Amino acid sequence: MGQTISEIAEALGAKAFGDVSIEITGVAEPADAGPADLALATRRKYAESLSAGRARAAMLWEGADWQALGLEAAIIPARPRFAMAGLTAALDKGPGYTPGIHPSAIIGDGADIGADVAIGPFSVIGAGARIGAGSTLGPQVYVGPESEIGENALLHVGVKIGPRVRIGARLIAHPGATIGMDGFSFVTPEVNSVEQARESLGSKVEDEGQSWARIHSLGAVEIGDDVELGCNTCIDAGTIRATRIGNGTKIDNLGHIGHNVVIGHDCLFAGMVGVAGSSVIGNNVVLGGQVGVTDNTIVGDRVVAGGASVILSKVPAGRVVLGYPAVRMDQHVDIYKALRRLPRMMDEFAAMKARLAELDPGE
Repeated sequence: MGQTISEIAEALGAKAFGDVSIEITGVAEPADAGPADLALATRRKYAESLSAGRARAAMLWEGADWQALGLEAAIIPARPRFAMAGLTAALDKGPGYTPGIHPSAIIGDGADIGADVAIGPFSVIGAGARIGAGSTLGPQVYVGPESEIGENALLHVGVKIGPRVRIGARLIAHPGATIGMDGFSFVTPEVNSVEQARESLGSKVEDEGQSWARIHSLGAVEIGDDVELGCNTCIDAGTIRATRIGNGTKIDNLGHIGHNVVIGHDCLFAGMVGVAGSSVIGNNVVLGGQVGVTDNTIVGDRVVAGGASVILSKVPAGRVVLGYPAVRMDQHVDIYKALRRLPRMMDEFAAMKARLAELDPGE
């Protein structure tokens, strides 16, 4: 069942133009749009391909001339990219998991399953666990003993949650996400090569190797409301206290959050971000793809780190950093420019050296 242009615009708080009674059943890129699709031409460059499709209506940018584009109707929001969030939510048909609790699911003793919860095939809910009302757990999901998941959570296929984990409302965990398993923490009987290398800045390492003893994880994980975790993201349990993720934080695929890490609210981490143990990340921090944060490091509020940066020391609030090691972006650009000039400078230096040798053959 579709929605009219008028209904969609009203839901998005956007302006509608033309024949607002046109019914829309889907969305598409301009060149692929059919008569019942809303073409997404939110920038001028995208509108150039409208003529290749058959769209009657489109979402456009502020100030666009929808009639000149040959459309019968248009939706023009103040911020098209933000309107996409509401539009895609309205048209999302969901993952298609079957309602109810599948007969093959195993529910442990004393587990509290809220109203309208769906649990898929071969899922396991540990003893004393609590699943909030309206939550959906796909196939092969594991929730450890005494863990708590808030209302309206969505755990896709193969999500694993360890014991004693606390999760707020509306968690979205994509396939393979793992929360609350043991952290990576090992120690040697004597000072080891890693400790020596840090202390000596690499000038000294131990003469003989040692065996590693495992430090067990007695803590758990605490996650706030409205958090989203990408496929195969791992959040390790704390050693003594909990690893913590604040409200509204989103972590992309293959992210790794080490033991004892504290992450603030509304952070955005792109794919393959790694945060080592006991680091503290502030609020509204954005880390690009493959960014690494070393252990026991503080990253202030509103920091933005460009892709593949490696943060090795404290970053003040509000700073934009880039590179390895991560430095201010403007400083990194200056360093990069200087490095690009280096071959030419070396050629010039060699020419100067040769000229001096000619002037003073005795040298």
